[in-house]
Amino acid sequence: MSQKILLTGATGFVGRQILRLLCESNVQTCCVVRQGKEHLLKNYDTLERVISTPDLFAEDCHFWEDACKDISTIIHCAWYSEPGKYLQSPKNLECLSGTLQFAKGAFKSGVKRFIGIGTCAEYDLTHGLLSIHTPLNPTSLYASSKAACFLVLSQYFASINIDFAWCRLFYLYGEGEDSRKLIAYLRMNLSQGNAAELTSGKQIRDFLDVQEAAQMIVHIAQSKHTGAYNICSGIPITVRQFAEKIADEYGRRDLLKFNARPENFCEPKCVVGICNSPFYTTDKH
Repeated sequence: MSQKILLTGATGFVGRQILRLLCESNVQTCCVVRQGKEHLLKNYDTLERVISTPDLFAEDCHFWEDACKDISTIIHCAWYSEPGKYLQSPKNLECLSGTLQFAKGAFKSGVKRFIGIGTCAEYDLTHGLLSIHTPLNPTSLYASSKAACFLVLSQYFASINIDFAWCRLFYLYGEGEDSRKLIAYLRMNLSQGNAAELTSGKQIRDFLDVQEAAQMIVHIAQSKHTGAYNICSGIPITVRQFAEKIADEYGRRDLLKFNARPENFCEPKCVVGICNSPFYTTDKH
């Protein structure tokens, strides 16, 4: 059977990039989206089908069994992620329980491969440099729910012979980014000639363009590789340096107002990934 992929979260920040790559490669693709968002997929003529639901995380395994008929591989991007709210939202528990129902339905329908999307925040961030062997120690409900999902699905899929890969995202930016996120905030203000208020910018982070992240995820999905993967650049850079790099595109470093916002002392000083994706290349970095 040729690979047929079911994608959730296709209208989201990461999912839309994955969908674009799949359609450009003429991969048979089906999407499950929230009702009312079907129009966002109208330009993808190569989609085999679009399934809509009021809430995909409220669906039981029977819904997913039907949705996954003839599907060989799943890329599950959907999760609650509203900036400013998602970290401690109880909706994370709904996403976790809904994903487990999804997994059971996928098994019943004969799916052979399942790709889940995690977060670097699952790790013990005090380590700074993070590999897939770094201990997990999530400190938010969001990260805890993601880590629980990874641990449960790892055991479940191993017991029923479904290949499972887990892609932990680091600091993504780029096309379609929510305006409340750092890089989008910078671009919006700089493009309009407005000042961008920032902290000291001393935090060290691992930034990666969302299009590159999508390429890694799609490559993993289409391979036979299993296990956890860091979807990252592996390049440490301070927030200040990255902000200045963006400001230079507009010739407006003068608009960057460092120390205009108070420091968040709960934030880790350094979060950098060690990329273990077999499809990662440093050519662009």
